Amino acid sequence: MSARELDAAGIVAPELRASYSECKRLNSLHGKTYYLATLLLPPGKRPFVHALYGFARYADEIVDDLASTLSAEEKESALSAWSTQILKDLANGESKDHVGAALVDTVQRFQIPIKHFEAFLRSMAMDISISRYESYENLMEYVYGSAAVIGLEMVPILGALSDDAYPAAEKLGIAFQLANFIRDVGEDLERGRIYLPLDELSSFNVSEEMLMARVVTPELKEALKFNIERVRQLQREAAPGTKLLAPESRACIEAASELYCGIVDEVEKINYQIFTKRAKTSTTRRLAVALPAFTRALAARRAHPSRSTN
Repeated sequence: MSARELDAAGIVAPELRASYSECKRLNSLHGKTYYLATLLLPPGKRPFVHALYGFARYADEIVDDLASTLSAEEKESALSAWSTQILKDLANGESKDHVGAALVDTVQRFQIPIKHFEAFLRSMAMDISISRYESYENLMEYVYGSAAVIGLEMVPILGALSDDAYPAAEKLGIAFQLANFIRDVGEDLERGRIYLPLDELSSFNVSEEMLMARVVTPELKEALKFNIERVRQLQREAAPGTKLLAPESRACIEAASELYCGIVDEVEKINYQIFTKRAKTSTTRRLAVALPAFTRALAARRAHPSRSTN
């Protein structure tokens, strides 16, 4: 974390600065698109977004990245212990955890409801015990905690001009997660999971066995098209919410929306070959989105200088 960002955010205590720096490291290492979008925010807002990402990433690391070294029972125990401590820290207003300290500080500064973090941790626990979702409604229980609440947590930091910014942020968070599911069907199978609702797959005559064969059949292609349209519809419905955020935050969300929902464009470009290729946004497209967004972000900061450091 640069001293400039920490100073602009009013983060002074050395231990707290170290925690925010660790969260930024996690964001830059694992959240390429999110990290790029975060750079479009005023320096004084960035550390708090890093804190939210650091919390989410560390929980996800317990569930997934340690899969090769921990059994399901060990992962469940590790996640439960860490979750219990973090929630206690949030309730008590202080933490000695390497990412928890920044999270607690962020939650206190922006009065973010603790229930959002409880919901997120419930979804992370679901990832250990649940590997299939029978319907879209069932899936939404998981997605609300894994993605929608992240949008809700972000709004106070970004600056809401209206309460209507919250449902829009929730929809965009869901769109991001669904785009992930479409891109990562093959990777999720390696982890023993299927996130595409089974009843919807069945309606396209796609069975679990067909997925396991890792061949993109005409039936699976139609199922993917259906889910891609769902992502785009959620993105369209969320778009007006950007105008309900503080002007200096809008370029960040516009860029994140275009790049992350744009994953589904990349799936189309590889002709839906999700088992043999990874759909990812090219550097050219990242720059095409980021450079105009950076210009808009600078213009907004100049127009609203008093809000550009907090």
